[in-house]
Amino acid sequence: MSAAPGLPPGLGLRIKAADRLGEVLAGAHFAPLDQSDIADPRDRALANRMVTVALRRHGHLDHVLAALLERGMPKKSGNFAAILRLALAQLLFMPETGAHSAVHLGVEAMRRDPRSRHLASLTNAVLRRAQARTAEFTGLDPQLLIPEWLRKRWAKAYGDAAIAAFAQALIEGAPLDITAKDPEAAAMALGADRLYGDTIRLSERDRPLAELAGFAEGGWWVQDAAAALPARLVNLPAGARVLDICAAPGGKTAQLIKAGYRVTALDADETRLERLKSNLDRLGYEAEIIAADALAFEPDERFDAVLLDAPCTATGTFRRHPELLWQKRPADISDRAALQRRLIAQAAKCLNPGGVLVYCVCSLEPEEGDAQREAAEAAGLVPMPITAGEGEWPAGALQADGTLRSHPGLIVGEKGGTLDGFHVARFRRG
Repeated sequence: MSAAPGLPPGLGLRIKAADRLGEVLAGAHFAPLDQSDIADPRDRALANRMVTVALRRHGHLDHVLAALLERGMPKKSGNFAAILRLALAQLLFMPETGAHSAVHLGVEAMRRDPRSRHLASLTNAVLRRAQARTAEFTGLDPQLLIPEWLRKRWAKAYGDAAIAAFAQALIEGAPLDITAKDPEAAAMALGADRLYGDTIRLSERDRPLAELAGFAEGGWWVQDAAAALPARLVNLPAGARVLDICAAPGGKTAQLIKAGYRVTALDADETRLERLKSNLDRLGYEAEIIAADALAFEPDERFDAVLLDAPCTATGTFRRHPELLWQKRPADISDRAALQRRLIAQAAKCLNPGGVLVYCVCSLEPEEGDAQREAAEAAGLVPMPITAGEGEWPAGALQADGTLRSHPGLIVGEKGGTLDGFHVARFRRG
């Protein structure tokens, strides 16, 4: 379904938003609508916000739909689910946009989809019933936002109190975290807050990234505060040779270069490597860039350190990618854990004797984090505990076994923001 000229105000952007939400409901990752989709920046911002709210509130919307669709989701209904979810998200969770707008434009969007126009009357009825029960539906338990199987896993790993914090972090989303060449100067220029190390946080912004102070000059790059932790743990003298495995889009590569290392950036995805190269060019940084499968990579010369940001379920990034909560399945965890074991063994082969491996995943799942210590030791690696004196770590992140564990229940910064979920462990080749 695509927007056509002459549509009522606001309808075109909702049709575009529903199309994008429908793609995500079908299994795609959410890619924000850009200028080629919606030219007007205000319309584009509203459309992206509507999709994002619908994704963050997916669990609540499941509950609402179960309560209001007596016969369940209609079959062969075209874009019905996406249009209705979008309208419900606006009606219940974006009240400032107007209830009339949510109902009227939701019904109109349905009428313009040839596959679901026969459900326009049902759409109107559902939205009217939802409006009458607004207080009930906006007061749902936040924990419903997290699928039950993940709630049980995370409660066991992090405690019951963490689940409420995770749900709140999901609703709030993620601020803009930046790694800066000169964090003090960048914080002042951007009106940002210093967190720790060279990470600063911009809680609010009113313009695109490229228009922010220091971007065009290569003064900083976007990187979540938790994602900035692993590269700091290489902790070798300047000039050391470091291999960054699964390097794209290059945030950790840039950190390693900034630290003075000679860096080789390795990734199998050539498109993502082009983005890495573009990012490094803007920053004025250089690295050896290799497109290759890490499992088959055999370097001519071994490295002093390897940073392995291993492919994972990425459940720790749900603040940025809420769709992951509903797209992931238990089998994904075991599949990724098996790949990670193979990558650890291969990374160990790339190290000089005494070389350092920093292993990290943006996952909250123990199988992808703590449990991989056994794989590292089987590959001839010895744990190299992280200590409090090595740097600034988020309060509560440093574990008794010398690993780092961040999660969205940890609070950082003066304004009390949260972090992505990361596990970071360090080893030395014997």
